[in-house]
Amino acid sequence: MPPTPSVLFVNQHYWPDVAATGQQLTDLAEYLAADGLEVHVLAGAGGYGKGPRGRSGAEVRHGVTIHRVRTTRFGRTTNVGRVTDYASFYAGAFAHALRSRYDLTVYLTTPPLLPYVGAVVSRLRRRPYGVWSMDLHPDAEVALGMIREGSPLTRSLHAVNNAGYRRAQFVVALGPHMARRIAAKGVEPSRIEEISVWGGRDEVQPIEAADNPLRSELGLEDKFVVMYSGNAGLAHRFDEVQDAMVALRDHERIEFVFAGGGPRRPSLESFAEAQGLSNVRFLDYFPREQLAEALSLADVHLLTLRADMAGIAVPSKLFGAMAAARPTAVVAPTASEPAEIVGTNEIGIVLAPGEQGLAKQLESLAARPADAVRMGARARRVFLESYEREVCCRAWADVIRSAIES
Repeated sequence: MPPTPSVLFVNQHYWPDVAATGQQLTDLAEYLAADGLEVHVLAGAGGYGKGPRGRSGAEVRHGVTIHRVRTTRFGRTTNVGRVTDYASFYAGAFAHALRSRYDLTVYLTTPPLLPYVGAVVSRLRRRPYGVWSMDLHPDAEVALGMIREGSPLTRSLHAVNNAGYRRAQFVVALGPHMARRIAAKGVEPSRIEEISVWGGRDEVQPIEAADNPLRSELGLEDKFVVMYSGNAGLAHRFDEVQDAMVALRDHERIEFVFAGGGPRRPSLESFAEAQGLSNVRFLDYFPREQLAEALSLADVHLLTLRADMAGIAVPSKLFGAMAAARPTAVVAPTASEPAEIVGTNEIGIVLAPGEQGLAKQLESLAARPADAVRMGARARRVFLESYEREVCCRAWADVIRSAIES
């Protein structure tokens, strides 16, 4: 019998981490293991934020062999600490990839510039590798004003990142706008695959408000819940959301719920406190096994994206909302993956950054809940056709097997 094809995925986050990239990678790795591949994952032992941590060393879960890199754990509170954590992960990833023999290695983009490890290992040991571009660096840092475009540092980071992408056997982008940005970096379009992030049809089943225990537990039985779920990160904007929170502060039914964490959450909490808003509450991340109840808590979900982050990041929270059969109110550039998906399929509200009217649109949906239900049902159908885990992981399996066989 021929040997079982083997693949290694390298990413800082993996189960039981709550980070979105870790959850997506967990889905894919377990799918490929069930599909007959020998699957390994190299991840860090630390958790995202206050989330759970993985065990050091190696373990097998659902057919996937998980290797944990020993890294520093300064966390994300300072840039020096974050860079130190990144550097220790790079070193561990490089050492593991250099001494191991897999048919294919796939590098994600957490921490930033990780694909360059693949380029170096490939040059030294002639090992094939691919890139799963969850986001683009240093494009994101430039867009966020962390570094200046055109500076010597930025030019060096672009050169390192682009080398990691250009030398890869394939690069998977999350959508057409990201794919165009990757092609502009000098990657041959024929080597760029578009596969979206996803949700699970069984993991997130729509739950009616009356049947959702979280509704009564949180005292939201009679409320129209506008929910932001997951990471409130630097790539997101909240000006329009905050304006809507203030404009709807006296609405008897509308309640804003933020569930998750992220660097922007403290400022949101401070804003709500300073404004004396009683229609806003903040919750921690829900465990993944409670995801269906958590996402179904909403009557409409919120998704935001800075104008300069279009094609750089694609928030995965949209697909959880679609799986839960809920509409999404998107504040994002019209030429971006989330705005196009919501607008083209008529499954929510789309506003460009800086555009007014979010409060009125939410108030209108609250007054006509049947419209929200219809949008949500349509969102679930679109999700099952194009953004369900089985659909996207099957596309991934085809890419992986084709790369191994070539």
